[in-house]
Amino acid sequence: MSVPAAPSPRESTSFVGAAREGYQAARPAMESEDGRTIGQILGDVSRDVSTLMRQEVALAKAELRQSGTQAGKGIGMYVGAAVAGMLFLVFLSVCVWWALGGLIGRGWSALIVAVVWAIVAAILAMVGKKEFERIRGLPQTAETMSKVPNALKGQEEENR
Repeated sequence: MSVPAAPSPRESTSFVGAAREGYQAARPAMESEDGRTIGQILGDVSRDVSTLMRQEVALAKAELRQSGTQAGKGIGMYVGAAVAGMLFLVFLSVCVWWALGGLIGRGWSALIVAVVWAIVAAILAMVGKKEFERIRGLPQTAETMSKVPNALKGQEEENR
């Protein structure tokens, strides 16, 4: 806190001197201990909140970038596994076709292997369709986001 300037002899008895003394007495209520005004403190708080938000966004971007890189590698591995699994199924199908071909003929054995794969594909398609029918989107997010405008207006009661 600053030390008040000593009033000149002429000011101490005048109206200006009395006003200055009144201001000096009220000044501590309008300033912080380090001499900053309320406006300066609010400005500092606003700047600090803005800096914090920018840092949080930067952190989120860095985390997303790292997670995205790891997810990309994982997806690549899954794709490689899927290709290898598909090649395994192709060669297994050829093996079964060839083995059955020795017993019942190559044409009939190829037809049997193709029908088995058609049945597997139909079952997987039906299960997949049921799973897609169960998707409901983002019901909780939609509900909470619809409450935001009232909350910003200070009318939270309308959200209940």
